[in-house]
Amino acid sequence: MQLYGREWTRREVEARTGRIEQIGGVRRLRLQEGREDGVEMIQVRTGAGLEFNVSPHRGLDISLAQFLGTPLSWQSPNGDAHPAYFHGEGLEWLRTAAGGLMMTCGMRQVGSPCIDEGESLGIHGRAHHLAASHVAAQGEWIDDNYVMTVSGRVDETRIFGENLRYSRIIQSRLGENVIRIQDTVENAGFATTPFMMLYHFNFGWPLIGEKTRFLFPSRQVQPREKETPLEGYTQWSAPDPAFKERVYYHGDFQKFRDPKLGIELAEVTLSNPEFPAGGEVRPVKVSLRWSVESLPTLVQWKMPGAGTHVLGIEPSNCFVGGRKLERERKALRFLEPGESAVHFLEVAVSAG
Repeated sequence: MQLYGREWTRREVEARTGRIEQIGGVRRLRLQEGREDGVEMIQVRTGAGLEFNVSPHRGLDISLAQFLGTPLSWQSPNGDAHPAYFHGEGLEWLRTAAGGLMMTCGMRQVGSPCIDEGESLGIHGRAHHLAASHVAAQGEWIDDNYVMTVSGRVDETRIFGENLRYSRIIQSRLGENVIRIQDTVENAGFATTPFMMLYHFNFGWPLIGEKTRFLFPSRQVQPREKETPLEGYTQWSAPDPAFKERVYYHGDFQKFRDPKLGIELAEVTLSNPEFPAGGEVRPVKVSLRWSVESLPTLVQWKMPGAGTHVLGIEPSNCFVGGRKLERERKALRFLEPGESAVHFLEVAVSAG
């Protein structure tokens, strides 16, 4: 494996360490303060600078992510509140949403609260507040590579209602600053079910600043509200308490085929020429890639406010107007009984 600027074999690494966790690995932690009390975290350290926390209590979403000790993600003022505090009505999701590198929105509702066919639906659905089961966290040598894997299953169920689940695999390798995420979403029930999924990546300061540059693969960009100006979606500004959120829909992507996965991906890059990490300022680039066929829409949430100072990059299979609007515009997706969909996402960090 590549580590500290050279190639190493497994035995060379083992000869120089008491245990692999000296340089990286996986460990399970439990929080014990305020509304976070009892929340489990799985910490993954790649040994190359990237570190992130996976939350089994929150749909195996990714909370704080750091590079060389400096945050990449935006964390909400709610903290990693225990899902027992969650209420799904209206906008109540906003009281317990954790922020972090990735929040899963869905599986039957994404976006604004609405009433669809008599069912009251809160903002962004329930996935981000559902505890996972069958959770495994392990590190293992595969030849000369040390592979760290977090996996589990998240179920959204209701008597006389839906039976949806996603099986998630999050994987990183020692010596690489890459997070690979694969979800297999399945309708385990016996009725056709609405299917909406959005992966809410939240990038924050100091990765996001006035000098950060954004490169989107989109040939088509449109604002959610007609009054929102199109210009400026690739620019950032200093915190402004009066700033009103702006949402853009991206489509018609430049794509490339991943030979290992055998699927087409699109990529957004965030480049900061002055990222403060490791005691110095250096250029850093973060890339977000995703499977375009299963997630054909990219939602951009631009919010350089004060406190809520965050850029949301959100691959999805829907818009964010809510399920009622998706149905009205004849874009609502469904999963048939026994049908499944596979989503692939990847975050990579590199330093100049």
